[in-house]
Amino acid sequence: MSPPGRPVRYPLVPRPASALLDHEEFARRCGVHPELVRRFWALGLIPAARRPDGSLGFSPAQVPAVARFQRLHATLPLNYAALGLVCDLLDRITDLETALRVRGRTEPVRRRSPQEPANQPERSQRWT
Repeated sequence: MSPPGRPVRYPLVPRPASALLDHEEFARRCGVHPELVRRFWALGLIPAARRPDGSLGFSPAQVPAVARFQRLHATLPLNYAALGLVCDLLDRITDLETALRVRGRTEPVRRRSPQEPANQPERSQRWT
């Protein structure tokens, strides 16, 4: 316990490089071939960091992304490069839908007053 007048300080510790998985272990956790993991990295679908020994290191948090690519590839007749675009579009749609939901909660819907006409085109007197 520290003295009452002194603030407690905690040193910032960088994340160890060992938290990253090599491409073979990452492929095993994803259930795919290691060469497919390298292809995903080369296409820019999953990020990787260089380890001190020069090998690629992948975050375990990217395993669901690979599962998503596999699921979309099995469902849609697209190659992996096109799946990157599809995933970007799906993520963008999700962001927009979320923004609409949040906006709908924060901004009240303006109701029409009884005097205000509906959004109908005006009829010509000639045809009525």
